[in-house]
Amino acid sequence: MNNFTFQNPTKLIFGKGQLEALKNEIPQYGKKVLVVYGGGSIKKNGVYDSVMNTLNEIGAEVSELSGVEPNPRLTTVHKGVNICKENDIDFILAVGGGSVIDCTKAISAGAKYDGDAWDFVTKKAAPKAALPFGTVLTLAATGSEMNPGSVITNWETQEKYGWGHPLVHPKFSILDPENTYTVPKNHTVYGMVDMMSHVLEQYFHPETETELQENMQFSVLETVMDTAPKLLEDMENYDHRATIMLSGTVALNQSLQMGVRGDWASHNIEHAVSAVYDIPHAGGLAILFPNWMRHNLDVNVGKFKRLAVKVLGVSEEGKTDRDIALEGIDKLSAFWSSLGAPNRLADYDIDDSKIDLMADRAMANGAFGNFKSLERDDVIAILKASL
Repeated sequence: MNNFTFQNPTKLIFGKGQLEALKNEIPQYGKKVLVVYGGGSIKKNGVYDSVMNTLNEIGAEVSELSGVEPNPRLTTVHKGVNICKENDIDFILAVGGGSVIDCTKAISAGAKYDGDAWDFVTKKAAPKAALPFGTVLTLAATGSEMNPGSVITNWETQEKYGWGHPLVHPKFSILDPENTYTVPKNHTVYGMVDMMSHVLEQYFHPETETELQENMQFSVLETVMDTAPKLLEDMENYDHRATIMLSGTVALNQSLQMGVRGDWASHNIEHAVSAVYDIPHAGGLAILFPNWMRHNLDVNVGKFKRLAVKVLGVSEEGKTDRDIALEGIDKLSAFWSSLGAPNRLADYDIDDSKIDLMADRAMANGAFGNFKSLERDDVIAILKASL
């Protein structure tokens, strides 16, 4: 286990009716509020009206930025930064899922920067200040509501990268499971795949003596796998929505990675795929992650075996460790497929015509992966296996 310092400054406000907390939280930062949201689902499910009524009650001066994309784009970040600077915004409120929150993080840092926010994404600069912001989560998936990470796409250059900085931790996040009742089945499934992938990325690392972390990781995976089928049968079940919502937050609020540094190669490859094809992030992960696992099986067969036995219910009797590990990978992929997630890039009409371009995008910063460092040939092999 590595040395570590853990600090998460985000206040988590969880449960029914917690939108009322906006009345106490926002006035601490000022009156001029930019509300950021996506394609309009919050107007259909009533969340938009509830938020705006609450902001009106506290006398907030509200500006709006709508239309944040599922893979949030740099052009939208620029719009938000301009609104903040032109209107002297005091506070940003992200109302939506991870994409909206990721976009808000870039706006938050960009509003206090004289250059282009893309500099933060490409690591050319680091934020020295950021506008405070909070979130009202409406989709359980990314965990962005309680961490300092963000992923932004530059569609013009077909680049998509993750970045992060402690200054872009949300000040608070309001999680009311009832606000996820109207999330469609496909996005509910994508969210559960995404949170499981986050846990798996943190599980695959080279450190030893990490039994506590692994048991915590296994617990989140088991909880999601147990709850997922029940939720898909009863989409407005408060308890199931609450369990999944909190699982998504815990999966990536940094508590599962204390003392370890996860792999994150599958995410890097998926970012390259969706930078070129603009597919749903978690859909790409459902396809790529099992093939990353098969490609790297022999790095540490025992680690794959533990996952197969402890989480995926694979019997050890009469099998080699490698057979157990492979069966576990197959069961993981089959579980995601059973929920309705894709398992081949062909499901998104992706063929081999742009494999070189995707590999180039993935390798933009050189070799990557902490469990196993991947080179270009590895990336191409994983992409081909995923076709």
